[in-house]
Amino acid sequence: MTEQQFFATCPKGLEALLVQELTDLGGSEPRETVAGVYFTATLKSAWRACLWSRLANKIYLPLGKFTVKSADDLYEAARSIDWSEHLRPEGTLLVDFIGTSDSIRNTQFGAVRIKDAVVDQMRETHRQRPGVAKTNPDLRIQARLSKGSVTISLDLCGESLHRRGYRTRQGAAPLKENLAAALLLRAGWPQMAAEGASLIDPMCGSATILVEGAMMALDMAPGINRPEFAFERWPGFDADLWRELRAEALSRYREGLKRPIGEIRGYDEDRKVLSAAASNVGMAGLEDVVRLTHKPLEQWVKPTHTELKTGLILTNPPYGERLGEQEQLQGLYRLLGDKCREQFEGWKLGVFTSNPSLGKSLGLRANKRYKLYNGALPSELLLIDVTPEQYVNAPPVQLQEEGGEPQAQLTEGALMLVNRLRKNQKQLGKWIKREQIQCYRLYDADMPEYSAAIDIYGDYVHVQEYAAPKSIDEDKAAARFAEIRAAVPEALGVSPDNISFKQRRRNRGAQQYERQSERAYPLIPVQEGPVTVLVNLWEYLDTGLFLDHRPVRRMISEMARGKRFLNLFCYTATATLHAAMGGARESVSVDMSKTYLKWAEKNFLANNLSLEKHKLVQGNCLEWLQECRQGFDLIMLDPPSFSNSKRMEGVLDIQRDHVDMINRCMELLQPGGTLVFSNNLRSFKLDEEALSAFAVENITAKTLDPDFARNPRIHQCWLIRARA
Repeated sequence: MTEQQFFATCPKGLEALLVQELTDLGGSEPRETVAGVYFTATLKSAWRACLWSRLANKIYLPLGKFTVKSADDLYEAARSIDWSEHLRPEGTLLVDFIGTSDSIRNTQFGAVRIKDAVVDQMRETHRQRPGVAKTNPDLRIQARLSKGSVTISLDLCGESLHRRGYRTRQGAAPLKENLAAALLLRAGWPQMAAEGASLIDPMCGSATILVEGAMMALDMAPGINRPEFAFERWPGFDADLWRELRAEALSRYREGLKRPIGEIRGYDEDRKVLSAAASNVGMAGLEDVVRLTHKPLEQWVKPTHTELKTGLILTNPPYGERLGEQEQLQGLYRLLGDKCREQFEGWKLGVFTSNPSLGKSLGLRANKRYKLYNGALPSELLLIDVTPEQYVNAPPVQLQEEGGEPQAQLTEGALMLVNRLRKNQKQLGKWIKREQIQCYRLYDADMPEYSAAIDIYGDYVHVQEYAAPKSIDEDKAAARFAEIRAAVPEALGVSPDNISFKQRRRNRGAQQYERQSERAYPLIPVQEGPVTVLVNLWEYLDTGLFLDHRPVRRMISEMARGKRFLNLFCYTATATLHAAMGGARESVSVDMSKTYLKWAEKNFLANNLSLEKHKLVQGNCLEWLQECRQGFDLIMLDPPSFSNSKRMEGVLDIQRDHVDMINRCMELLQPGGTLVFSNNLRSFKLDEEALSAFAVENITAKTLDPDFARNPRIHQCWLIRARA
């Protein structure tokens, strides 16, 4: 078999480990890049890598790299490949497209052009058209467009390799399987396991670390229980060669089962999580190898049923999202360090955390630190030899009396921020009192070095730190955020338990609306004029109430009396609440998210509003608009800047699509009706020429209350009506 170049992807930070793994599996000439490794191998070695890689997400076979200046170039590039070598005429395909250019402005369009090229070629050659399958296709094609060139590759794997098939249940914030494997490799577990060492996770959660550790100790291929790889559907698939590779893996596993291995044990204080862990261990077929015990960290001791001389303690403790949680976690980390010193001297300790500063509370010096990523979170693996030479006097856990606040000396920078927050509070005070405002923005990166948005929600505070530029040193950025954490409760006299701290990044599509916390928090009722709104300050990036649109909602309330109101991309339907409380005759609110419509339903119930008159509709707003045959007197259109949600066909790009959406909304308006159009894309430009048939009024300046006067680009807003 001839050698070819392949490309393996992996989580960021695992590249060096993946180079070594691929070399051990028969690859050569590895070349590391961000989140991936190019390597040369025979097809047999590439298949072996699919079966055995503990670190890779995907393995691709590149078919060609082409210069692309237009969509036609992309089509011709794909047509130049002989697809009959890879796909049967009656087969199915799926194209994954990454990247954009001036001529190919969204990934859906790029994927369609490549699909068309494949289908057209196969139809002309074989007089039969292959189909498209979104799940379980016979051929999965990946195309990556970057800097004027597109690389077209075949996906050997199908589903990501990190999904081994055993994790059917999980607890909060689980580690991905390949990240857990990387932690074990960095900690030196394979060598330790070969020497009979034990593996313990005192806060095991879903038991991912333990299962991956057991698979390494038993020489069990991570892909051995996978039902199918994508390459098994290729026309040239060599079934005999694949049976040979699987037989080799099964033989190694049977030999591994004969070898004595050390104890592999996990503990957790949550019985429900431990039940999920037991299910995962059973699905992996390792219930005779991995032992699980319900026990909180306070009661954790070294097992006594057999002598455990040495081993690895590897765990991923909670990292804390709120200031109050972080102070409690200092005690948890200190307890972990104390237990290791008391019970496990001579062992190795590995702590994986997204908040490395908590590691100081362990009272143990790290021998090594490895920077990794847990999803998008920068994290560190701290490796520690539990020996007297590594013991330090840990900083004491900061205690406070019940109902009191922790006493800490503020830095000069934190004091400056305290003064700014108090100054802003004073400046906004008269307006807040006059308008009876309960929820407002107090601070929006007024001081560039403290780049955060600080919002007040009644008795609660919501702090969003804007992600620091790459030019800012990580330690300096962390120190500044620590000063924000210290300044906010001091300046506002709010308990740390009532403060939510988050980091806001640029998110695309549905990511903005995904959960940020695995823990559930109760909805908090706040008032906005006559309306009660339920907000959640912890679980999602946004809170359920966009504060900058307060004047728009007030305006809608004044315009809605006796009218039929339509709210598109309604989110939690707060604009509809104002319309209903303002006397709207009836309304329809449309959004794709079931989660947020359930939230909207709770908002209606909190205001004693009828869900018969005010309907909530789950659906793709673009499709719903085209199918709608109702008429409305008042429409709110506030779409996201961009959306490629899995639930919708195609991609929404507000700059490209706004004219079509506005035209369709105007068709639904009754005579004399008004469309309120808004969006928060800073670079957005309304196509006034294309909308010249309508009377368009830019009211942005009128929709900014004093708390957003410092940030006039927060949104743009227009009133659009039919010309008289």
